[in-house]
Amino acid sequence: MRSDVPRERLRFLSNPKMPPERRRRVRQDRKTQARPDGRARARWGGPPRKAAPSCQRKSLAWPRAAAAAISVASEEEKRLRLRNRLTLEEDKPAVERCLEELVFGDVEDDEDALLRRLRGPRVQVQEDSDDSEVEKEAKDNFPPQKKPVWLDEEDEDEEMVDMMNNRFRKDMMKNANENQLSKDELQKRLKEEFQHAMGGVPAWAEANKWKTPSDDESEEDEDDLLQRTGNFISTSTSLPKGILKMKNCQHANAERPTTARISSVQFHPRAQVVMVAGLDNAVSLFQVDGKTNPKIQSIYLEKFPIFKACFSANGEEVLATSTHSKVLYVYDMLAGKLIPVHQVRGLKEKIVRSFEVSPDGSFLLINGVAGYFHLLSMKTKELIGSMKINGRIAASTFSSDSKKVYASSGDGEVYVWDVNSRKCLNRFVDEGSLYGLSIATSRNGQYVACGSNCGVVNIYNQDSCLQETNPKPIKAIMNLVTGVTSLTFNPTTEILAIASESMKDAVRLVHLPSFTVFSNFPVVKKKNISLIHTMDFSPRSGYFALGNEKGKALMYRLHHYSDF
Repeated sequence: MRSDVPRERLRFLSNPKMPPERRRRVRQDRKTQARPDGRARARWGGPPRKAAPSCQRKSLAWPRAAAAAISVASEEEKRLRLRNRLTLEEDKPAVERCLEELVFGDVEDDEDALLRRLRGPRVQVQEDSDDSEVEKEAKDNFPPQKKPVWLDEEDEDEEMVDMMNNRFRKDMMKNANENQLSKDELQKRLKEEFQHAMGGVPAWAEANKWKTPSDDESEEDEDDLLQRTGNFISTSTSLPKGILKMKNCQHANAERPTTARISSVQFHPRAQVVMVAGLDNAVSLFQVDGKTNPKIQSIYLEKFPIFKACFSANGEEVLATSTHSKVLYVYDMLAGKLIPVHQVRGLKEKIVRSFEVSPDGSFLLINGVAGYFHLLSMKTKELIGSMKINGRIAASTFSSDSKKVYASSGDGEVYVWDVNSRKCLNRFVDEGSLYGLSIATSRNGQYVACGSNCGVVNIYNQDSCLQETNPKPIKAIMNLVTGVTSLTFNPTTEILAIASESMKDAVRLVHLPSFTVFSNFPVVKKKNISLIHTMDFSPRSGYFALGNEKGKALMYRLHHYSDF
């Protein structure tokens, strides 16, 4: 074994007679001894150990020096802040210093404590495992809910709403004792009125109908949105209220002008054709293009001033009645033949004037005298059965499914009859009506409109008309002051046209389901509509036509609807 220590020295250290203190001191000197070049002495029996590089020694010393410098700077900053605050407080009066201590507390030693007190404790929110880091950070920074400093006893008192001095609220009163209602009760009453008007809770208002898409579907929709360009803003499919965008077109009968009153105007159910008939004994067909409306054909009926003309449900026939004849003319459009029906077996009416064709094309309803109305087969023109109401029949119409007949009487009552059994299902009083003049049903089977001699149009829900004897109308339209003689729903049940033949320009278009009148029709300054006797909408509501007493079939283009 190699060793740099001389053998004499080893022998001296191993001497048992050597004093212990001296032996300990000699070992200590040997451990701390180093070479002149600064490197540590080599271990016994091994190679000399290398000293650590100078860069490592410097890197170990740097953090300690930096920490010390930061600590000194922080202490110096605190000292300067304290000196400045003391200098400012010397100039403050004692009252202000006392007020600050009451509000902020004693924070002479630690200003961070004041900041913590003002910030308040954070609200502990239970985090979901699926929340992102941004959501978690937002929850942590959410301000705490503070308690109110004071409570006003008047806020807790329930505010009452006056129901008598407002005509809209007055209609919602169920009895005379409800002079005042609370806000919660009024809100509940408004909700009931809305559901009654809509026929129940609409699908968009039901919370359980909303479906939350999965994350994968949402990401796919976003990817599809970012991969294409174009106009992402589209118009609504429902008709907006307020202003109806429309254009005045060429008169439908411009190629066959007349001065006789127009008694009937109707669009063909399957072709872009309009029929115009009047007291000039003629039924004319025109092609609808909105510009010239060329004439297709005219059928002249000698000594037969037309009271009403109507297409059959399939559009293959035209039926016409006169003002003073019991003959019913049927014009076969495919064969080009005019067929007069002089006598209906079992029918004893002297004059046949008002009639209705069922939507399914199976029945023909003829209004008679003395409260009778007769149901005929549309195919054979033979009598099926007769029904009778009290008083005189003012108007009648089929339901949208052709299974029921609504008949308005002269004493203000409405009768509902079953077509198959020919039994009366219900009879109800038209609210506020003394004398009925017109009646119409919507194509979707939701509404029944009744027009009276006082100019009021009551709109009912069809379900209430079948079950109640005194149903309350959804809305009473009071925009006319003379008797309502014409009522027509458009095919989409978004517009109700009402008119009176007793006053010039007495025609209005009612928006459904808001039950408000379009403000831009008719145009007040032009005064070109005159007395209206008949109205109709095209099969897809693209056109609206009116017939007046001057022999003009006015026609308008409704821009909201793209098709004829």
